[in-house]
Amino acid sequence: MKTRNEKIQNFINELDSKIEYIDITYYCSTVDVESFEDILEAVENNNGFNIDIIYYSRAIEYLKGNDASLNESIQIAIEYGYNLENINSEVLASLLASQKIREEFEELREEIEEFFESLEEEEV
Repeated sequence: MKTRNEKIQNFINELDSKIEYIDITYYCSTVDVESFEDILEAVENNNGFNIDIIYYSRAIEYLKGNDASLNESIQIAIEYGYNLENINSEVLASLLASQKIREEFEELREEIEEFFESLEEEEV
């Protein structure tokens, strides 16, 4: 029979395959994880949601596939206080990718919370 920690570790390993660009197993390897918030905090504390898309060609390709009109990425840049002098395709692509990865992670909230709830129920 698996221990509680083994079950949590297996679950975190499964999460890694669901989100590209974030190595949740790595970020959670040094902390005790008991909830969605613990995982979120571990990733945030290690800048796991900060995606850097470097090189013009990669940035343009990412933007073309995810925000061809640049509306969304420019809006994010404005929210972070960027102005025209300090934005470029790499900044826009990185900001957009970072927001999208955070949204993807947030979509897993219910699944993660259900896992920890079921773990608690098993122990009762």
